Amino acid sequence: MDFQQMKSAIEGLLFVAGDEGLEAKQLADVLEVGADFVKDLIRDMQAEFKRAGRGIQIVELAGAYQLATIPEHAPYFERLAYSPTRSALSQAALETLAIIAYKQPITRVEIEEIRGVKSDRALQTLVAKDLIQEVDRADAPGRPILYGTTKAFLDYFALGDIAELPDTSLFENDHNLEEETRLLFEKLDAKQITIEDVAAES
Repeated sequence: MDFQQMKSAIEGLLFVAGDEGLEAKQLADVLEVGADFVKDLIRDMQAEFKRAGRGIQIVELAGAYQLATIPEHAPYFERLAYSPTRSALSQAALETLAIIAYKQPITRVEIEEIRGVKSDRALQTLVAKDLIQEVDRADAPGRPILYGTTKAFLDYFALGDIAELPDTSLFENDHNLEEETRLLFEKLDAKQITIEDVAAES
């Protein structure tokens, strides 16, 4: 594998890792090269992305590298997040939100074990709508993000704290997760959450 192929592989690996990112040693182990060599490649990639005017960048946070958008594009992401045509939460996002509400703090991997499918997009949507947030980092390899609900979530459902959530059989039968999620949000009197509703209740 030549340098360009390694850089391409690193970009793909960081994309798959999402918000949790990957440490240089983790990347080095996968690519079967030295950690210092990986750091050199990433420095080259950071410079190349900047020169090319790419819409993404590689940043290092808490010792882990991750793909991120560039600050200059923040206004466009805000418009997308708050666009009325994109404001309704999908079933996937509702399921993810319910799991976080009852199991917090919880990592992306734990959420996906419950849902049985990838949850990156649902998590990004919920973070953008200020319904969940990073509350800590798990004491595990890679220091994965622990997610929890926000004050906006509590405000929307008129909850004093998370302990006021209704009792549910949400996690007793994995085969009925979609139906149980629907029943839960009916209990919470949620028609289908929109960002306009959250703003009105805040």
